[in-house]
Amino acid sequence: MTELDPGRVVSALTVEVPLEPVTAAQVVAGTPATGSVDLEEDLGIGVWEMTPGAMRDTEIEEVFVVVAGSATVEFVDPKLPTIELAPGAVVSLEAGMKTVWTVRETLRKVYLV
Repeated sequence: MTELDPGRVVSALTVEVPLEPVTAAQVVAGTPATGSVDLEEDLGIGVWEMTPGAMRDTEIEEVFVVVAGSATVEFVDPKLPTIELAPGAVVSLEAGMKTVWTVRETLRKVYLV
């Protein structure tokens, strides 16, 4: 765990994020891997990364900012328009949303849950 101590800088672009293969049941295409690291566990702030490929997911409630990469998120339930993710995108997700993430270039986001 990396601490977000007062007055200390943590780079969301370079912090080490351990990755694991996505479970077979979630994979839609390719061989994506994901991982996350808590920056401040008490506040629910961290960094998440996914390598190229596509996966199904059921979301938790969170707000995130994309800091690197590109992807699309298809909203399966509820049915909403597909969104494009690129650095600077800010997105809010509700718990229980069913999605498909298609990552073209390794995606890294900073999240708040």
